[in-house]
Amino acid sequence: MVLKLINKNVKESRKKAMELLPLFGLEGYAHYYPHVLSGGMKQRAALLRTFLHQNDLLLLDEPFGALDALTRESMHEWLLDIWSKWQRSVLFITHSIDEAIFLSDRVYVLAARPTYVLTEYEVNLPRPRKKEMSFTDEYMSLKSKLVQSLNN
Repeated sequence: MVLKLINKNVKESRKKAMELLPLFGLEGYAHYYPHVLSGGMKQRAALLRTFLHQNDLLLLDEPFGALDALTRESMHEWLLDIWSKWQRSVLFITHSIDEAIFLSDRVYVLAARPTYVLTEYEVNLPRPRKKEMSFTDEYMSLKSKLVQSLNN
């Protein structure tokens, strides 16, 4: 329905969605109701809908917050893989320091209220990102700085 509201051709959008199902890990689930899907599959379906809009900027507000830890980690790697294919800018909102570091090129720490940017950090970790990076000195140093920023 949203595609109708923004004047997108529904038939073309449906065709494109069907083509993207395998990339989003949803091949074979096109006609399933949402309650049948796992949490990770629901998130990938939501992200597929977002990608269909073909905007240059994607806003993802805690998209993995409700997932268990293992599914969340696999979704991080999956999202980075999708990002590497399309290179769209993503504004990713999270309360997880590790998630922010692993997924981002830049992290903004916001004040509570009134909200404003307390500080900004560049994440200079190489791509493609791997979970093993979380044990490096560079990662730990950045994590320490972020924790300090949040506690001040």
